[in-house]
Amino acid sequence: MRRTMRKRNSKSPDSNKNILRLTYAITAVFALMIGYMVWFMQAESENAINNPYNARLDHLSEQVIRGKILSNDGRVLAETIVGEDGAEVRGYPYGPLFCHTVGWATRGKTGMEELANFYLLTSHDSLAEKVIREMMDEKDPGDNVVTTLDVDLQQAAYAALGERKGAVAVMEVDTGKILAMVSKPDFDPNQVNTLWDSLVSGEQGEGLLLNRVFQGVYPPGSTFKIVTLLEYMRQYPDEYQNFHFDCDGTYEQGEYTIRCYHGNAHGSQDIAQCFANSCNGAFAYMGTLLNHDSMKKTAEELLFNKELPLPVPYSKSTFALSGESSDWEVLQTSIGQGETQITPIHSLMITSAIANGGILMKPYLIDHVESENGKEGTKFLPEVYGSLMSAGEAGVLSGMMERVVTEGTASALQTEAYRAAGKTGSAEFETGKESHAWFTGFAPADDPKIAVTVIVEEGGSGGREAAPIARAVMDAYFTP
Repeated sequence: MRRTMRKRNSKSPDSNKNILRLTYAITAVFALMIGYMVWFMQAESENAINNPYNARLDHLSEQVIRGKILSNDGRVLAETIVGEDGAEVRGYPYGPLFCHTVGWATRGKTGMEELANFYLLTSHDSLAEKVIREMMDEKDPGDNVVTTLDVDLQQAAYAALGERKGAVAVMEVDTGKILAMVSKPDFDPNQVNTLWDSLVSGEQGEGLLLNRVFQGVYPPGSTFKIVTLLEYMRQYPDEYQNFHFDCDGTYEQGEYTIRCYHGNAHGSQDIAQCFANSCNGAFAYMGTLLNHDSMKKTAEELLFNKELPLPVPYSKSTFALSGESSDWEVLQTSIGQGETQITPIHSLMITSAIANGGILMKPYLIDHVESENGKEGTKFLPEVYGSLMSAGEAGVLSGMMERVVTEGTASALQTEAYRAAGKTGSAEFETGKESHAWFTGFAPADDPKIAVTVIVEEGGSGGREAAPIARAVMDAYFTP
């Protein structure tokens, strides 16, 4: 009998290695997917849910009465009023006062209404209360959003700006809480539906819907001398204190001439006096001594040309100077003119970092979310963005900015109630028009609590027009 031998199947070592590689690859893919899901749930799920194109929000609005938006002390900034027929109307008790900050929820959503949309349409009332309402075919009350906004500061900023176009922004330097934010011209958010066509067309004024704090871009004027001074300190760390300039009201560089504001001759000045007097000639000359690629690097460390850590839509600030720039661009950029553009919120962030020892806190607008019965839910805490400069650099700039108040262009902020520090600016933007008036600063100078930035469009002198507005806000903050 022939005996049949069966050959045993066996796999080569190479085949086993390929199977292991495939197993590892599949395992890695699953691990990445799980990691992405965890990250998405922690970091991005709220943004996705809050997207205006998310149909789930429409469903939520059918089940929940939109919650209230409250100030930091619980005053109502926005609420839903339900009529006897069940019709819901969004109301804004303070009218134009918070129109850009709180926004509106008609014809789309803006401001806090957009930022907090998901929270306002979420209800954390008890399950028993929800069941009872469902049985009665009633909607649940949405959660209330408590903001960082201070009504008294907002009113002070609003009144001080008056009928002029411009913006005022106030922030706590050590937390990033935005306390006030005014943009003018304004409108009544209760009348958005009625006024919509004229609001969009601009018949009632230019840029009514524009939140100038976040979206207005302007030449920074002499407030940019903070950046020029910082760069000079970095390039000449052992010599900057010996800087000296004789000002006769003009500075000539080749075929170009730079004039001080109204041709003022400041005379013989050290570096602190140049800064306090906002001497254009001195800073134009200073700019010629700098490495401009290095200056661009410093500007970008201060978040020019960069994304800002902001929770709402904003415009980017821009800085274009480089080693290839012309002599005229160098002179203009050094005094805050040329192609440099900045938003008021960005100016406020740089100022706040100086006041906070070089550390920038991320600006934020929501303090916490609470249910209709006052039970606190999601809480937002201060968060460090990073260091924009060293503590030593911030200390020197703070001292220079205090002298702007005590002996320079911001004398309007001199008071016995507190010590302020800041920088004024007058920014030219179009031939034949008055310059924009700037002020950015903080108080108290020796223990900073708040930073304030003001721009008055076509206001002229920053010391004359913008600084008194900042003074009114600081007075409101520090007066019991």
